[in-house]
Amino acid sequence: MLTDRAVKNLIFDLGGVILDLSVDTSLSSFANLSGIEKSTVKRLFVSSPEFELYEKGGMSNEDFRAFVKKLYSIDAPDETLDACWNAMLLGFPKKKLELLETLKGKYNVYLLSNTNDIHLQHINNILLPRVNHHTSLDDFFHRAYYSHRMKKRKPDAEIFEQVLNESNFLPGETLFLDDNQSNVEGAGKLGIKTLHVVNPDMVYDYFS
Repeated sequence: MLTDRAVKNLIFDLGGVILDLSVDTSLSSFANLSGIEKSTVKRLFVSSPEFELYEKGGMSNEDFRAFVKKLYSIDAPDETLDACWNAMLLGFPKKKLELLETLKGKYNVYLLSNTNDIHLQHINNILLPRVNHHTSLDDFFHRAYYSHRMKKRKPDAEIFEQVLNESNFLPGETLFLDDNQSNVEGAGKLGIKTLHVVNPDMVYDYFS
């Protein structure tokens, strides 16, 4: 439970914290589409710097699709490729979105997400309208930061520093919530208070 009265600012990660996420589902989809063993699909995913480059806005959607087709020897329409890539985005619990709206009345509520344009379009056009009348994730935050627009990604210090500086947030008054231990450690090195979200439901208990 959040009992630290010094906290005025909340910075949320997206996948695994607000959005239900399963990277494994996308890996399975690419394995089924390509006919490549899933273990090989995963190995190539983990070892290919292009996936992080895309999250940092270093590749266009077209270049990213071409890269994935070449990596996994896929001959399929863009729509099929996007469906595999978006398969990891499982959806939003309505209760989680309602919690964000409640927290916005008490704190400065921000989003800081390592993401990409194909995912963000799918979130705003497909996933949000399924559970809520909103059509932009931005509506649930006072400000939303996306790695592919910032040309930076977590856990690098520069992405946290940009959010703090632009928002005039003091690290000691700011709580960062993320499911990735490396990202939590990156924020902590700057003096930001952190919560490692090891289970998505932790968020409900923490703000109960």
